[in-house]
Amino acid sequence: MTTINKEEIQKFSDLAEEWWDVKGKFKPLHMFNPIRIEYITEKIKSHFNINKIENNFLKNLNILDIGCGGGLISEPMSRLGGIVTGIDASEKNIRIAQLHARKNNLDIRYLKKSPEQLNEFEKFDVILNLEIIEHVENVNLYIESCYKLLKKNGIMFTATLNRTLTSYVKAIIGAEYILRWLPIGTHDWNKFIKPEELEKILTAKSFRTIDIKGLEFNPLLSKWKKSDNLSVNYIFCSAKN
Repeated sequence: MTTINKEEIQKFSDLAEEWWDVKGKFKPLHMFNPIRIEYITEKIKSHFNINKIENNFLKNLNILDIGCGGGLISEPMSRLGGIVTGIDASEKNIRIAQLHARKNNLDIRYLKKSPEQLNEFEKFDVILNLEIIEHVENVNLYIESCYKLLKKNGIMFTATLNRTLTSYVKAIIGAEYILRWLPIGTHDWNKFIKPEELEKILTAKSFRTIDIKGLEFNPLLSKWKKSDNLSVNYIFCSAKN
């Protein structure tokens, strides 16, 4: 069995050259990044009792970024001191990520793999599943593979889109057809996952929920913020039991 959906991988391979163009096809992710990093680092500090405010406060933490793309989250995690491994099923994405990390003198290990292809004896303190689960072939296998790769007391972040009428209007019609933030066909609304569905899968795979938060776009400020509104974008923070 595999979690790789070749059609989904091809979509992002076709856009690989644009990962680091802040005004290109991945502009929404560049805008999204600050709030994701804020939430993730906040929860890591709390979970691992990190009180230091050093620039490299993630040092000694092994972090796995699944579906890393061009490295938009891997690089900030590395700059904060994390020992980062980024994996992606697209060879083109991995190549772009490697080149960009080298250019910025960042020591990040990038591998063309899916989570079930990693050696399960290799364990991570933190796993990042950011905007990836709605693109995988087998969600149950995906979460199961993540569980095997996470250290005891490790934490995992799963960010995705809710399957609601609001998300269809905003994430499909708005973002793809009207604003053209994303290429048409980037997302399949039917693959969006409701928070209760995701929590059920996570619980069945022996994860416990630490926190769930909505991420909402403010068009007036052109900024993202944390919210209790889970109707479109949301992020789960869960721990291994």
